[in-house]
Amino acid sequence: MTRPVIGVIGNARLVESRFAAQLVGDNNLRAITEVAGALPLMFAGSPSLTDIPDLLDTVNGVLLTGARANVHPSHFNTEPHPKHEPYDEDRDAVAMPLIRACVERGLPVFGICRGFQEMNVAAGGSLHPEIRELPGRMNHRMPRLENGEIHPDLEVVFADRHDVRLVPGGTFARIFGRDVIRVNSLHGQGVLELGEQVVAEGIAEDGTIEAIRFKDAREFALGVQWHAEHDPQTNPVNRALFQAFGDAVRRHKNSR
Repeated sequence: MTRPVIGVIGNARLVESRFAAQLVGDNNLRAITEVAGALPLMFAGSPSLTDIPDLLDTVNGVLLTGARANVHPSHFNTEPHPKHEPYDEDRDAVAMPLIRACVERGLPVFGICRGFQEMNVAAGGSLHPEIRELPGRMNHRMPRLENGEIHPDLEVVFADRHDVRLVPGGTFARIFGRDVIRVNSLHGQGVLELGEQVVAEGIAEDGTIEAIRFKDAREFALGVQWHAEHDPQTNPVNRALFQAFGDAVRRHKNSR
């Protein structure tokens, strides 16, 4: 095997309202194959199916994808509410210890949207279920038509919508070669309190945290709130992230 292997967390879904399944979006797999230059390997977001030590002995990196379900608020001492469902507690039970294990082992880990939020919670932080409800915040959710339906044009849904200011000289600024980038926005939940083990390196125009890194990680341990898996083949920001992730997993593969 010449290519490194990146484990991609699955998301619980019911197919035809009755068949339990674990799903991963095609864009995540293509970003890994076509941009990171690695082999994607989906693993179940369920503690009864995924053994973390065995997984980490198999892969050279982990991608924590976005998902429809929110992180359960019990992980940051907040009561759940039906209007913020669905939750995926099985994925929570895998993702939280997995993130900590990746950082401890020096195995590259990349979190996108929900994965970014999981990283903050795993680092001791908290989330707000509807970031747009905070004073001065914009609506970060995906664009909708006047009748409330999701916009049918994916180019509109995934269009760049706001700037993110990066810490000058930080990890993200070095990856992108600049201090300001423009990104898409498709989330309701967002970082409320930053975890003690992570550093915020990207802030949106309204103050929303958009990019974090684990400050004591030996290798790539980054998270972004936007959907970086969208069109990294041509989007320079998203391409740079997956290329940097690919470089990190190759370093890990070569060190074994």
